[in-house]
Amino acid sequence: MAVPKRRMSRSNTRTRRAQWKASAPTLAPCSNRACRQPKPPHVACPNCGQYDGRPVVSPA
Repeated sequence: MAVPKRRMSRSNTRTRRAQWKASAPTLAPCSNRACRQPKPPHVACPNCGQYDGRPVVSPA
């Protein structure tokens, strides 16, 4: 197993970690024509409770 010979400097560590960026969550409009609220894809709509045109969850 490979093991580092020297400790990585704070500058190099922070430079490497600077590339880790948080991405904005993907949102798609609800398929219900009366709702059209943004929601994550492949998830029941938290506003109207429908998924793929069928009521799945009681709306909040």
